[in-house]
Amino acid sequence: MRMIKIPAWYGRGKLTKTFRKLGNPQKVKQRQEDVIRILDAYKINYELIDISISLKKLQQMRRKVSSPKALPPQIFNGQEYCGDFEMFHKAKENKEILKFLKME
Repeated sequence: MRMIKIPAWYGRGKLTKTFRKLGNPQKVKQRQEDVIRILDAYKINYELIDISISLKKLQQMRRKVSSPKALPPQIFNGQEYCGDFEMFHKAKENKEILKFLKME
């Protein structure tokens, strides 16, 4: 099984000011916490990737999702893109988390 990867923003790195200009950092953090809570409930292993420490990591995430303005959380299964928070939330509401994560 591949590892679920979540580019996340912790606000501790160089890009803190950049994210404050882009949107509501509290909303981003709340969405990340929602994703983590659900993955923990399903007992799914995941890796958080702190994109706040490097502009390169932010650009890499955006390139992988084909969106120059994408914000975390974005969700991957290995190198395969699953979707963003809105898609994750919809999958949760439809009880299709494992399908969304490409685990079934």
